[in-house]
Amino acid sequence: MSKGNINVSVENIFPLIKKFLYSDHEIFLRELISNATDATLKLKHLTNIGEAKVEYGNPQIEVKIDKDKKQLHIIDQGLGMTKEEVEKYINQIAFSGAEEFLEKYKDEKADDTNIIGHFGLGFYSAFMVAKKVEIITKSFKDQPAAHWTCDGSPQYDLTEGEKTDHGTEIILHIADDSTEFLEDSKISELLNKYNKFMPIPIKFGTKEATIPLPEDADKDAKPETKTIDNIINNTNPAWTKQPADLKDDDYKSFYRELYPMQFEEPLFHIHLNVDYPFNLTGILYFPRIGQDMNMQKDRIQLYQDQVFVTDNVEGIVPEFLTMLRGVIDSPDIPLNVSRSYLQADGAVKKISSYITRKVADKLKSLFKNNREDFEKKWKDIKIIIEYGMLSEEKFFEKAQDFALYPTVDDTHYTFEELKEKIKANQTDKDDKLVILYASNLDEQHTYIQAAKDKGYEVLLLDSPIVSHLIQKLETEKENITFVRVDGDHIDNLIKKEETKISKLSEEEKETLKTTLDAIVPKEKFTVQLEDMDSNANPFIITQPEFMRRMKEMQQSGGGGGMFGMSNMPEMYNLVINTNHELIGQILNTKTQKKKERLVNQALDLAKLSQNLLKGEDLTAFIKRSYEIIK
Repeated sequence: MSKGNINVSVENIFPLIKKFLYSDHEIFLRELISNATDATLKLKHLTNIGEAKVEYGNPQIEVKIDKDKKQLHIIDQGLGMTKEEVEKYINQIAFSGAEEFLEKYKDEKADDTNIIGHFGLGFYSAFMVAKKVEIITKSFKDQPAAHWTCDGSPQYDLTEGEKTDHGTEIILHIADDSTEFLEDSKISELLNKYNKFMPIPIKFGTKEATIPLPEDADKDAKPETKTIDNIINNTNPAWTKQPADLKDDDYKSFYRELYPMQFEEPLFHIHLNVDYPFNLTGILYFPRIGQDMNMQKDRIQLYQDQVFVTDNVEGIVPEFLTMLRGVIDSPDIPLNVSRSYLQADGAVKKISSYITRKVADKLKSLFKNNREDFEKKWKDIKIIIEYGMLSEEKFFEKAQDFALYPTVDDTHYTFEELKEKIKANQTDKDDKLVILYASNLDEQHTYIQAAKDKGYEVLLLDSPIVSHLIQKLETEKENITFVRVDGDHIDNLIKKEETKISKLSEEEKETLKTTLDAIVPKEKFTVQLEDMDSNANPFIITQPEFMRRMKEMQQSGGGGGMFGMSNMPEMYNLVINTNHELIGQILNTKTQKKKERLVNQALDLAKLSQNLLKGEDLTAFIKRSYEIIK
């Protein structure tokens, strides 16, 4: 028997570990199973290269709870440790056995050295939940077993053990404040969270399985059940395989495995697989996003050699892609000691750029190979693509090949196609290209219809970031401007060869202007007289494009408060169609009271079309409408 002090560089490291080293106490189970996996994979490698003369077989890791003794056991069938190795790897905190192992065998051909652990403190996470920890271990070498015990102080006991087969058993004597880790449900939850895709089978208890009946069984025969090991993990998940070995059904099946409570199938997937200049594998899925930019975030799971790390992939996956779902796995992503928080470095930036490029290439391929299907999916994926165009310059450039601009009639154009279409509608080819769009089919229906009646193409741009996207496009593209269909009257937007004939004389227009100025509130509306088609509405409310866009950007957090815009009163244009029959009635009405009633009624109808009629004004409009009917 030997006694000694654990070689640490600070006084009493265990309280430090328990209180500060890991953000979540539950991480201990992930770390211990990772160590057990390392030991098992190491033995496989040594067996393969002839350095270990043992039967590797089909090893597994077992997790057991002993409630009576308040113990949690983690047992592996790996290479184990000699007494000297326990002294070296356990008693010298932060010395990384896995890193030393990889260094020693780095020149060997070793595709199976999938060693997880390179954090020397991983084992000591056990003391976050245990008041005493035992290690019973026997090396694959022909040497006696070792039994190590420590009660959370710097002192330990190391004696010869009685274990006869190679491998290691960790026994955690659970502390009184951590008894939740003696519950089957809690351990099962943690195993499914962190170890669901570990490369070595993990046994946790047993379960009853039904034995299928043979094909020639009697029709009254009942299937039998038997007790089998409860293996909680899939050791060979889809992302570890080659894309050529997988079919669409395999990807969909894996999606259901990742998200068992998600019933909608993904729209499509992207398989990531690169080994130079960094290692990265994974599968990303495009779900149906719709208009909500926040609801879907934090669904991509980050793994390191099949060990779950986090579902916060900010900094690795570009922000606009955090609305996707799926898995990314890379040993080249640097993590801090708890594996929970990322550290920015060059490798991460390269990985982020690679993912952006891969997603853009996939979208371009989908568009090119089946444009009709891509257009059908556009509503569900546009928010991701538009967000990417705003936030990633390289993605913006690539998106020119597949970003779509739908019209209110559900026709889809690329930007270049759209330019050609709109140019055909403009007679002045040297003018800036004016692109009309609507953001709400119902609220702007009157304006959309008026534009369509004139033969104009109207886009439907209704995502919550449309103002930012438009500003980006106007900055990046030459000689274009976007105007919402209710932003100004359409006859002032696009020059066409049309002759306007007014039914009113100049004197009548002056009289009309004076009448309207006396009735229409000046603090809210600027009155404009326009000679329009007699079938167009008599009163039309528009808002200057600049003011409306600044308001939208302010509401979406885009800095609309600049230049004091947030304090400016809302102003609108009131466009009067001088050729409408109602305008003649207003001019010919004898009493001022009747004129006011006609003007206010027409104004309120125009306000109603813009969703501006509320409160007392709405009540007065309803009352006045009944009086007119009566």
